[in-house]
Amino acid sequence: MNIEVCYSPQSYPLFHNPNAIVVVIDVLRATSAITTAFFHGVSKMIPVATIEEAQKYKENGFLVAAERNGELVEGFDLGNSPFGYMSAKVKGKTIAITTTNGTQAIEVARQAHKVVIGSFLNLDTVVAYLRKEKKDVLFLCAGWKNKFNLEDTLFAGAAAEDLVYKYDFNCSCDSTLAAIELYKNAKLDIYEFLSNSSHRNRLAKLDLERDIKYCLEANQCPVLPILEGKFLVKGA
Repeated sequence: MNIEVCYSPQSYPLFHNPNAIVVVIDVLRATSAITTAFFHGVSKMIPVATIEEAQKYKENGFLVAAERNGELVEGFDLGNSPFGYMSAKVKGKTIAITTTNGTQAIEVARQAHKVVIGSFLNLDTVVAYLRKEKKDVLFLCAGWKNKFNLEDTLFAGAAAEDLVYKYDFNCSCDSTLAAIELYKNAKLDIYEFLSNSSHRNRLAKLDLERDIKYCLEANQCPVLPILEGKFLVKGA
């Protein structure tokens, strides 16, 4: 059971392993929003890569979430804030979603053995699932427009640290070692560690500090979204 960490969707072809479970990570904020949505009763979500695909779902009567550059796309029902998915209006619904980074990462990994959604909000649930499955693991960081970011790497490091040091998973990949070491340096105060990070500051300028703090809270939503065909569904 080998663990690797891919820092960017653009690098995914270098890491693709037909036997691996891919954990897609977009801490700020897509995978945190998706995890929150399922915790609050959403039935299914349909991740799509483009605004045009999202618009087609809207025209067919679906609730649709669309975010670009941290902001709600005009004309759509929801954005990328986890707090938007805590409303009773989403319970039992199927929601199409497109985001700047997270849904792009899901798109590139669609042909993987299995794709699951990871965030600090469901950290222990993700680790427990990976332990049970006993497969190779690839943590796929959504990053920011195909560039490295800190927060996704920290989640990968947190999960990998548990799997390597507690549960005998193998780590022979330098990117995994680097993620673990970053997490060790950040774990006492992740919010403070990210104080100068690009995406935290990008969101703070949009007055989204509340979102940032929420997305860094561990184990608030113990659910596991899993990709089945075109749908994300709540794992058993």
